[in-house]
Amino acid sequence: MLLHKIKATQAPIANRRPLPTAVPDLSRVFALTNSDMEETLAFLKVRPVHTVVMTSFINDNGIESDLNRGTFYAYRNKRGALEGVALIGHTTLVEARSAESLQALAFTARKSSKPIHIVMSEADDAERFWSYYSGGAREPRLTCTELLFELSFPFLVQDCEWELRKATEAELEQAAEAQAAIALLESGVDPMERDPEGFKKRVLRRIEQGRIFVVVENGKVIFKADIIAETDDVAYLEGVYVAPEYRGQGIGSRCLAKLGLELLGRVERVCLLSNEEFTGAHRSYYRAGFKSTGKCTTLFA
Repeated sequence: MLLHKIKATQAPIANRRPLPTAVPDLSRVFALTNSDMEETLAFLKVRPVHTVVMTSFINDNGIESDLNRGTFYAYRNKRGALEGVALIGHTTLVEARSAESLQALAFTARKSSKPIHIVMSEADDAERFWSYYSGGAREPRLTCTELLFELSFPFLVQDCEWELRKATEAELEQAAEAQAAIALLESGVDPMERDPEGFKKRVLRRIEQGRIFVVVENGKVIFKADIIAETDDVAYLEGVYVAPEYRGQGIGSRCLAKLGLELLGRVERVCLLSNEEFTGAHRSYYRAGFKSTGKCTTLFA
């Protein structure tokens, strides 16, 4: 379903708006621990769609876990209340509800022990985070605007003649190859070349969690979609894939609608992000009943 190469943009991010020159009060930033779980989850629950990945990581792994591939940090305002939470690491996710918290968390990211590969946040928060983080000294390798798609009741349910089921370990290689093809289109990096063992290990864990759904025909995976994160409110999909020779036959939209219907039996909304240039995929999402509800910026370091 992802059919087009995305283009790197080199807009002068640091110059889009004036940035404070003073160093923020980093004493208000602290590394979260498992003892902060209840407070952190309550903070994230205020905006469940935008924070589903961080919430799911915490529910799945705890706050302190190598499986998160980073460290959770928080910012407290003068009243002692949480005003920002970020997972800083390989995939850096930011939920900052003030300019001060965004700046302070970005400065904290400068000292991250784990290399930052991706920065994600809504609207232009990721760009402002990057400007603070880099000090305007360098641009991200790639900047993508992504559309947020959501599915909820009511929507028109389609017939789907294909058997959609959870992937098994027997489909690990095909699932990993499909996911790697999508990652290459989105980021320009093939994880099967960069870290094949680690990448397949992460795909296998998702299979073991029952979060990869496939349609298999004559031993070939022709459709795949992953639940990257799930909470009581939201399921977040990624890696929606249709084998090239099966595209244009309605498989993607009907299988995605079938998966969405199943997931809406336990959550209120199903969401996914898609690069704004992938218009062919967007048509399939619309046919599956999804609606475009917002935008997000993703930066690749």
